[in-house]
Amino acid sequence: MPEVSSIKSLVRIDEASFTEIYNSYWKKVYSISMAKLNDSDLAKGIVQEVFKSLWERRESIEVIQQIDHYLIRSAKLKTLEYLRNQSIRSKHHEAIALKQTSFSNDMESEIIHSNLLDTLLPLIEALPPKCKEVFKMSREKELSNKEIASILLISERAVGHHIAKAVSILRLRLEGFSL
Repeated sequence: MPEVSSIKSLVRIDEASFTEIYNSYWKKVYSISMAKLNDSDLAKGIVQEVFKSLWERRESIEVIQQIDHYLIRSAKLKTLEYLRNQSIRSKHHEAIALKQTSFSNDMESEIIHSNLLDTLLPLIEALPPKCKEVFKMSREKELSNKEIASILLISERAVGHHIAKAVSILRLRLEGFSL
């Protein structure tokens, strides 16, 4: 163990003293991180961060009784910070992946819808005139059979017949059609 045991003495620490502290305590800091992370490279990274922070803050650290307690506490905090950040990153990645999948599905649906419309619109235009008119009122204007019947001055039964005929014709023309 080095002679330097309190943080207060780090205010005047030189590189040789720091090296002595590092050599004395790095294994302890490493083992604390390794126990939580179970990854040697990550634990070594935590060791480097703890001692880098100690070196950078050597002149501004408040008085603490023993350096080993400070280093242990720093190792625990840095390790927990890493785990918390990893969890947050993981949640963000999942959210991004979900949005990309959703966007991809939306785009695919939009493309299919567009292709279907490109195929369907000419077929609708080719329907018999009355059939086409009733079908468009039903599907595009979303009018009920009763509303269509009152506008066109035909029976609701005739409206139903025209819609069924349009659907039947469209179904036949779309058979075997791939998008």
